[in-house]
Amino acid sequence: MTTINETQMSDAELEAESGPSIFITATTVPEAERVQFLPRFFGHQYMMFGETMVYRWMERLAPDYHGGFWDFYTLSNDAYYMAPALDCEKIRICCAGNFYEGTLSPDAAGIVASLYALNGLVWKTREDRFNNLFYALRNYAGDHAEGPAIFAAID
Repeated sequence: MTTINETQMSDAELEAESGPSIFITATTVPEAERVQFLPRFFGHQYMMFGETMVYRWMERLAPDYHGGFWDFYTLSNDAYYMAPALDCEKIRICCAGNFYEGTLSPDAAGIVASLYALNGLVWKTREDRFNNLFYALRNYAGDHAEGPAIFAAID
């Protein structure tokens, strides 16, 4: 009996078999809308705590990071992330908890810091919305150009 693997199937056949693929897109939050970003995703109760957690995770994970301006992103799956607007192509990331060491773009490093912060919020608050945001961002990370490195850093 001959079997057909996915590499032999056309895109239309794959979609018919597994349903349409959903590509998640990121959009930079415009300057005029930044004030609404933190309350939208963290809620008024946790907006200062959540923002600080992302910054602190970056400080912990990136020994060469020393602060700066951050870009905010919304995702087409209703998630978000924050990324440092650094003037470099790569930043060194070291995760003591899982022994990951590597370099990531500032964008990917921001995704990692945002995922760590969301995980912390899940444990602190036990609120489903942070769990949902974590998995929505994780889904986006899976399609990111640096997805394997992001997953290695959060593993």
